[in-house]
Amino acid sequence: MTQDAPAEPCPVGTDDEPGRRRARRERERFPNSPHRPGGSRNAVFWISVSLIVVLLALAGLRPAQMSAAADAAMHWVTATSGWSLLVIPLGLIGLLLVLACTRFGRIRLGPDDSRPEYPTHAWIAMLLGAVMGIGMITYGVAEPVSHLVDPPHDLAEPGSQDAVVDALRFTFLDWGLHAWAVFATFGLAIGYSTHRLGNKGLVSPILRPLIGRHADGAAGKAVDVLVILSTLFGTTTSLGLGAAQISQGLSQITGLDLTTTGVQILVIALITVLFTASAMSGVGRGIRYLSQATMVIAAALLLFVLVTGPTSWLINLFLRSLGGYVGGFVEISLLLPTDGEDLAWMQGWTYFMMAWWISWGAFVGVFLARISRGRTIRQFVLVVLGLPSLIFSAWFTVFGGSAMFMDLERGTSIGQAAAENVNTAFFGLLDQLPLTTLTSVVAVGLVVLYFVTGADSNTYVLSVISSDGRMEPGRPVMCMWGLLTGATAAVLLYAGGLEALQTAVMLSAAPFIFVILALAISLVMLLRRDPLITARPPSAPSLEAPPRRSAGVSLEGSRPRPRTPTGSRNGP
Repeated sequence: MTQDAPAEPCPVGTDDEPGRRRARRERERFPNSPHRPGGSRNAVFWISVSLIVVLLALAGLRPAQMSAAADAAMHWVTATSGWSLLVIPLGLIGLLLVLACTRFGRIRLGPDDSRPEYPTHAWIAMLLGAVMGIGMITYGVAEPVSHLVDPPHDLAEPGSQDAVVDALRFTFLDWGLHAWAVFATFGLAIGYSTHRLGNKGLVSPILRPLIGRHADGAAGKAVDVLVILSTLFGTTTSLGLGAAQISQGLSQITGLDLTTTGVQILVIALITVLFTASAMSGVGRGIRYLSQATMVIAAALLLFVLVTGPTSWLINLFLRSLGGYVGGFVEISLLLPTDGEDLAWMQGWTYFMMAWWISWGAFVGVFLARISRGRTIRQFVLVVLGLPSLIFSAWFTVFGGSAMFMDLERGTSIGQAAAENVNTAFFGLLDQLPLTTLTSVVAVGLVVLYFVTGADSNTYVLSVISSDGRMEPGRPVMCMWGLLTGATAAVLLYAGGLEALQTAVMLSAAPFIFVILALAISLVMLLRRDPLITARPPSAPSLEAPPRRSAGVSLEGSRPRPRTPTGSRNGP
């Protein structure tokens, strides 16, 4: 991809040393040549693997000490900088909407003549199926019904109609635009950098406008290592939740107690084999078909609960809650804790959820970039921000709303059970509906598919980042990351269960939120120098004139087209 032509060199003998330094810094920040992938086993690879092995050894050998230290660190981080987990994603939403609705929205993630690699329906299925499927099962019922029993920030009376609406409003906050703004920012930045600029698929090259040549040095490598650690702990949290859901579902189906940690670790081991094999089969064959299958099954289960549950009540609740969410969006986005009890609630819900999305940001970003070549910025932003947020809102309304209706109108205690163990909530709802055994089997199958698709994508992304941005990483590397992902989830479950997983996510996301902020600033700096933005012909072009084409390479590694001496692309 072309940037503005570098400053003219000063003639020999002149005394313009400041001008030469400025020109050198400009070339360092906006180089004309793309950053190509290096070796598949580099310093980032070995440092990341070593740190993960050390952390796992400490967690396995000293679980109590590690848990106490991590808890203390988490309390300090959330008390001092928890505000950033809400404020920065809110700012990203505004930035993305500005990019989509202005002239920047015309820029494609690739050359100007590139077109999408996947059909729109397959693209949507992949971005939905490979992101946070397990969480939708674990928290689809548990979060809304828990908020009904313990209303957020004490804004309503427990069990009241106001509490019902607030339960969904704050669930939409945790799973809606804020989450997808983080994903979209990463996906847009990485997609622009790789597809249009021709850079390797890493975060560090995107930060070059801010840190210059240091992006290739220790600072850039530290960012990439942090990306790997944050991604690993974010996805292993989902795998731990998935194992707990599978064991809970099997217990309900068989009538046996299969919810022990040993059973959950066995589930992780078996599923690890499946998702590692899927990742090694390739994105096009493995993830694409699994994602489409999970979308079909999830839609069928959603319709079943909507039809057999309180249909009219759910539709009314969805509209009221969505209206309340939109109307009070800024207010609830900036509600920060006022005392220790409020902080503890935020640590269990909003802060944890925002940290979870942040830790998933690079993983989802690389994956979205991989499947979004040829999309315009406008299409990418509006679809990635809007459609998943709306679908997730409908999902939580149907499942969480049905559970709240059961508790309020039929005297069930799904909410009380969820307060003690979130893994019981989803299957507790199914137990109140017809065809309980069949729907429980379907739900377990859905969790398995979500487990495989999420870990499959995670394995691919970790392999790409640790292979210096190679978009077709070697099978041994993918196999290693698949096994290491499963081992991390198992060790954290053994060391402290869900609490240990949540703590690992929040600690890994704390420094990473500021990397996201730097990434957004760098992206804007790069977009402002795009040829479609900087081109100012002497007269307005005719409508029939073909668009100028900008440089770009695919994530598959195709070569960029020759550049003209001025640094701009040849026309089509």
